[in-house]
Amino acid sequence: MHKLYTLMAAVLLFTATAQSQNNIPKDTAVLTHHEATINGQHFTYSVYKGTQPVWNKEGKIVATLSYTYYEREGIKDKSNRPLSISFNGGPGSASLWMELGYTGPMRVNLDDEGRAIQPYGLKQNPYSILDATDIVYVDPVNTGYSRILDKDAKGSEFFGVNQDIDYLADWITTFLTRNSRWLSPKFLIGESYGTTRVSGLSEALQEPSRGVFLNGVVLVSPTELGIERQGAVSAALNIPIMQQPPGIIKNYPPICSKKN
Repeated sequence: MHKLYTLMAAVLLFTATAQSQNNIPKDTAVLTHHEATINGQHFTYSVYKGTQPVWNKEGKIVATLSYTYYEREGIKDKSNRPLSISFNGGPGSASLWMELGYTGPMRVNLDDEGRAIQPYGLKQNPYSILDATDIVYVDPVNTGYSRILDKDAKGSEFFGVNQDIDYLADWITTFLTRNSRWLSPKFLIGESYGTTRVSGLSEALQEPSRGVFLNGVVLVSPTELGIERQGAVSAALNIPIMQQPPGIIKNYPPICSKKN
């Protein structure tokens, strides 16, 4: 995977350089249309690449988050169409790792062990989950094109486990409203530190001020990072894990137990 990481790091470096030379819009989206064949199904889909603001308690825009929203076309009733909200690890990482290496309709040209190979570039991902669920990949503050915009805003408002969860939960409720997805089955996907993030979000979203109830949470490469997962939770997480080579399943000790 180290070659893939090198490629992704180069993309992030290019992105950071571009950001320093341009003003990032607070609230905008660009729409493109594409087609894919996934799980034997050929269909078209829309991609919205945009930014959506973060407001403080006084209603002032203090930051903007970059996102990429994949939506399968031809779905008449979105109330039955699942929506997956995906985060990468880091916590200082944009969501492109999950988007271009795992669940998105396009992925980096990889071999069977996940190493980037020549010719470098992208290809269709036949294992994407877009056939079954729409996906929005979210970049937290200071990753991708997401930035603090208010010069008076403090980093402590965003950079902390609880602060991260709080502003992202509000951002998600706004996204659901703007895109008419409140009735859709909703899932969170988190990778590495993203598992800590979505664990907290699954609770924060259910608070009365937000009222978002999830249909499922997917944890990819879970981390502990101060979260207690003992007792009944530890037993519940003692599940089979897919290892290389594909098809071989082993039963490992409870995920993120202190013994590990």
